[in-house]
Amino acid sequence: MKIGIVTDSTADLPAYLIEQHEIQVVPTILVLEGKEYADGIGISREDFYNRLPSLRTPPTTAAPSIGDFATPYETLLSNGCDHVISIHAASQLTTIVNVARQAAKEFADKVTCIDSESLSLGLGFQVLAAAEETGIVPVGGTGLRSALEAIDSTKRRLQVTAALDTMEYLKRSGRVRGAVAALGGLLSIKPMIELKDGEVKAIGAVRTTKQADERMLKFLLELGDMERLAVLHTNAEPRAKSLLDELMSRVRKSIPRDILFVNVTAVIGTHLGPNGIGFAAVRKTPS
Repeated sequence: MKIGIVTDSTADLPAYLIEQHEIQVVPTILVLEGKEYADGIGISREDFYNRLPSLRTPPTTAAPSIGDFATPYETLLSNGCDHVISIHAASQLTTIVNVARQAAKEFADKVTCIDSESLSLGLGFQVLAAAEETGIVPVGGTGLRSALEAIDSTKRRLQVTAALDTMEYLKRSGRVRGAVAALGGLLSIKPMIELKDGEVKAIGAVRTTKQADERMLKFLLELGDMERLAVLHTNAEPRAKSLLDELMSRVRKSIPRDILFVNVTAVIGTHLGPNGIGFAAVRKTPS
């Protein structure tokens, strides 16, 4: 059975992995100063984050249309795929997967839509796990059931954690009221958050960037052996690189050989703000 894979741009997958695994990526929508951008087209991530603090009108985001999903489904099925797995950002934070499900209705039982309950490489690693199990990968694959099992296994072993520079953008987004309330809504703190079971949860706060970096390293060191790892940042490359260098100097044997280093897409960064760092990791065994 040949399986096609569809996801959305919040997966943050590097272009070389998208090409290697023939993954179809549907761009989400960024609205910036009255102009709509397909995520990743027309404005770079670096430019977006540099402009974000000075914008008079906060940017907003939107899900793709039903037609945006129907097109890749049709293309994959017309080009020899027997089934499509469409896996997307957490439904508690966005309507993307619900729109995908509406589009899937046009294709009877040929499309399976999945809520990743995550974002960025928390989603992306589930997509990669599925892609590695399917017949669309050049080395071959083992079918739909094993791909779905790979997604579930990855989801159970995920940890996605971040240290933000300010509470401002979380408060502005209106999508994570529980986390904001738990942290007291103070703009002067550096909030620590975790994405778990589709929800953004507060796991602490510190006063300084140095303390935030130390806390992130501690979280990574406590993970144990990892199957996959991505170091994430919102235009804070020096901080993120320092975190990765420190991690590699401490635990060379228990981290993956191929570590992704990603400046998080603007559609997610709109709600997190610039100058944050974080990671998405898949443990070798469940916690």
